[in-house]
Amino acid sequence: MFREAVKWLDEYFGGRAPAFTPKLKLDATPFRRAVWEILLTVPYGRTMTYGEVAERLAKQTGAERVSARAVGGAVGRNPISLIIPCHRIVGADGSLTGYAGGIDRKRKLLEMEGIREDDANGIEEDRP
Repeated sequence: MFREAVKWLDEYFGGRAPAFTPKLKLDATPFRRAVWEILLTVPYGRTMTYGEVAERLAKQTGAERVSARAVGGAVGRNPISLIIPCHRIVGADGSLTGYAGGIDRKRKLLEMEGIREDDANGIEEDRP
């Protein structure tokens, strides 16, 4: 497990999107685990809003609605914040909100993935 994590981190900090996810052992509520599983689907170099995560979770569970704030709480309790990419989750307007490692680190991680913050418009993604 440790070797996989090291390989993943080497690829990530080498500027490449890792082609695999290391095995993860997570002790969490079913709700948090479901949110984190959605975070794992956000591709390198892309973002998703808390509301989009909530909508996807509602669709998956058959719930009428899931609160974006509840999603934010689960995102904030992510114990493996690089591999489960909570830095790719942004506010409804694209703004950088909450990150346990600090907004500056979140900004740097997103920039490393080709996403830059635009002061007027939240997040801009460099897309081909």
